[in-house]
Amino acid sequence: MPSTQNKDYYGTLGIKKTASADEIRKAFRKLARKYHPDVNPNDKKSEEKFKEISEANDVLSDEKKRKIYDQVGFYSDQIDPATAEAYARQQANPRQSPPVDFGGFDFSGFQAGSGPNPGGTGQTGSGSANWGSFRDIFSGIFSGSGVAGQATQQRRARGPQAGADLEYQAPIDFWTAIRGGNARIEIHRQETCPTCHGQASSGAPMQCPECNGTGQVTQMGGRMKFNIPCPRCGGTGRISNACPTCHGEGTLTRTESIEFRIKPGTRDGQRIRLQGKGNAGINGGAPGDLYVIVRTGTHPVFTRVGDDIHLNVPITIAEASLGAKVDVPTIEGGRSQLRIPPGTQSGQKLRMRERGVENSGAGVRGDQIVTVDVAIPQLNDERSREIMREFAKLNNQDPRVTLFDKL
Repeated sequence: MPSTQNKDYYGTLGIKKTASADEIRKAFRKLARKYHPDVNPNDKKSEEKFKEISEANDVLSDEKKRKIYDQVGFYSDQIDPATAEAYARQQANPRQSPPVDFGGFDFSGFQAGSGPNPGGTGQTGSGSANWGSFRDIFSGIFSGSGVAGQATQQRRARGPQAGADLEYQAPIDFWTAIRGGNARIEIHRQETCPTCHGQASSGAPMQCPECNGTGQVTQMGGRMKFNIPCPRCGGTGRISNACPTCHGEGTLTRTESIEFRIKPGTRDGQRIRLQGKGNAGINGGAPGDLYVIVRTGTHPVFTRVGDDIHLNVPITIAEASLGAKVDVPTIEGGRSQLRIPPGTQSGQKLRMRERGVENSGAGVRGDQIVTVDVAIPQLNDERSREIMREFAKLNNQDPRVTLFDKL
């Protein structure tokens, strides 16, 4: 087929580039009636003309194909929309990426589209196998995966780059999380190289031997020829020797012990930000931050739920039946009296207001929730058993009556 870039599909259908989908459809139908092989039997020119308008309609009537054609100047199934978009941006701002000129490139053997064309004429490209290398070249230029993309990355790497943030988990004991204090954690972070001060190079810059100081090299792709920024110097035309200490990285890995403050009331899973304690920046970039995730320890008596403190307290049958005041421990380090109402059942929860953890942000305290466990005594003598039997006679209620009533 002739050079694809010379095909003017809009001109073939006799329409403007701003034509709507309805205008494209009407133009094709009008020309199809005129040049259809059934209307012009044994007319080679009409047959060729019908193939041309069918190909133009196949591309322009499809929204995705038309967009690629408008962006690139020709259409092929081998060109994905992202690549076409990148090429269009490059054409709009050629300074951001290497110039590519498709003029003079021989597209013969490459298929503009696949599948049967409208009107029943099928078209098969003889050079479809060649599309693999063309697609790799075309995509590599604009996706950043080729040499040009590597050069762009190198140019970006020469500017200031902020250091990466770090995240570590720090185990904190139960009491430090409640009362506050200092904690320490050991981390591995990137620090600025003391030899090159983060510049990654040493010595005076010299002329790049790859591009002879021009900053550009010629790249061949099939039968295309285009200039790209030199991959060795990043398009600057000058190179420097890599720093012998950091080997051109600009940073060194160091192990450091970091001390940080734990506020009273810090919860499990809370994140603490330590500004500037992350990895060092490159070429004068700001350092990253360190995020410490607090993991609080447990306690054999107290259980923390948010700002509330839970614990189980055993009481006797007499205390549960008659009521009493019992001593219970608190996180303040002493004892506090808890009133047990008469008739308290085992498992019942009693609340002690504002005896929990102080919230560092809200400035209020949680509660202490006491779960009562009624302790059943062991009757080791006959007198005790006799008293219990007498008690059972005087209090002969069946606690299981309501259970059966629900069946």
